[in-house]
Amino acid sequence: MPGSAVRTFSDPDDYAALIRNAKAEVTITGRGQFSAKLTRIDLHRLWMQRFSDNLPRVGQATGGAMDRVTISFRTRPGPTLLWGNEEMLSTNIVLHGKNGSPFQRSSGSAAWGTMAFPAEDAAAVGETLAGCDLTRPKQTLIVTPAPSAMAKLQRLHAAAGQLAEGAPEIIAHREAARGLEQALIEALVDCLVEGTAEEDRSAQRRHSLVMRRFRRAVEENPDRALYIPELAAAIGVSLSTLRSCCHEQLGISPKRYLMLRRMEFARRDLRDSAPGTTTVTEIATRYGFFHFGRFAGEYGSLFGESPSATLHGARDSADAGPSNFPNFC
Repeated sequence: MPGSAVRTFSDPDDYAALIRNAKAEVTITGRGQFSAKLTRIDLHRLWMQRFSDNLPRVGQATGGAMDRVTISFRTRPGPTLLWGNEEMLSTNIVLHGKNGSPFQRSSGSAAWGTMAFPAEDAAAVGETLAGCDLTRPKQTLIVTPAPSAMAKLQRLHAAAGQLAEGAPEIIAHREAARGLEQALIEALVDCLVEGTAEEDRSAQRRHSLVMRRFRRAVEENPDRALYIPELAAAIGVSLSTLRSCCHEQLGISPKRYLMLRRMEFARRDLRDSAPGTTTVTEIATRYGFFHFGRFAGEYGSLFGESPSATLHGARDSADAGPSNFPNFC
C-alpha cells in the first residue's frame, strides 16, 4: 500500500536507523547540536526518501537491496557533498553501482534525495520508454542530465515531499500514487537516458575498495582499541595510501576518523546504559580514552553535553527510535 511519513531527529543514531534500503551509520565530524529530517514515501513500486541534516558528517551505507536500482541527487544547493570522492552537485545524479563507495561526506548543512525501484522494473521501463538498458551498473556512475530534465525531476520529487508533509492522504490514495509514480519514473528515465555519464576511474575504484575494507575493520571491532599501522597491514595497504584514501573520501585523517567513531560508540553506550550499572570512566576506558578531562572536553564539543549528562539523561520521546516509523507494504 502507498504511504508516507515525516520524522525529525536530534540523535544521529536514530536518524541512521531509519534510512531505508541500507544499513547506515552517521559519524558527526563538526561541532554543534545535531538536527535532521527524513521524509519517506512509498508508492506502488517506487521508494523515495528526502534527507536534510545540519552538521558536517560522514555517512556510511552498506547492504542496500541488490534487486533495486537506486539513484541519489541533491534537492537544494549547499556546502560540499561528496559520494566517495565524487561531488554531488545540484546538476547531477549518482547512479549507484554494486561496487560503489559506502561513504557520503558533507562539509555542512546538506539536503538530498533518493529513488529506488525494482531492477526488473528498471529493465522493462528502460526498454519500453527509451530502448536502452537501465539495470544497476557494476560501478557507480555520475550522470549529468539535461538541465530541463534535472529540474523536472527535482520539482516532482519536491512535490512528493510536500504532499507527505501537508496531504499524506493523497499519497495513500492508490490511483493518485500511481500517477505520481509514473511521472517520477518518466522524469528519471529522461535524466538517465539523455544525461552524460562518467564512470569511476580505476584509481577511484581501488580507493573505494580500500575504504570498504577500512570501514569493515572498524565496524567489526567497535570495542577494541585500533591502531593505524595495524589497520593498514590488515587491509593490505601502506600507511600513506590509507591516509590518502581517508582524506579523499572522508576529508579527515584515519586517526581522526577512528577517534570520532570511538566517541560515537562511547556515546551509544552512555545513552543506552542505566545509571548505577556503569560509570563514565568504565565506558571511556572501554573505547581507549584514558585522559578523562580531554575525553569530556572533546565529547562536550561534539555532542553539546557532558558524558555524565548523557548517562543520566532521559531520551526524548520524539526520538524514541525506529518503532515509531510506519512499516509500509
